[in-house]
Amino acid sequence: MRRVAIVLTLMALLAASVFGQSKEDDKVYDQVRLKLAGDVGVNGGAIEVEVKDGAVTLKGKVRTEKARLKAEKLAGKVKGVRSVINQLKVDTTAH
Repeated sequence: MRRVAIVLTLMALLAASVFGQSKEDDKVYDQVRLKLAGDVGVNGGAIEVEVKDGAVTLKGKVRTEKARLKAEKLAGKVKGVRSVINQLKVDTTAH
């Protein structure tokens, strides 16, 4: 799980340099990814995260409604998050 978090963090840094996010958005992105990846019930590796001016958008599929709501709650607790747009879909076949 730790390797996944490290890989995701490195991917975030690369993506940020390509897309020109602000430093604050970069920090928020990294922290949200780490929170999601660290929660086994959410399976955060399958969730796409976008951050623009502190507004976090979550996209992708999760297995349960509980996981969908938990991902939103985790993202909302990160310092610097102003709002969370939860576009996650529940798919019982999601991994």
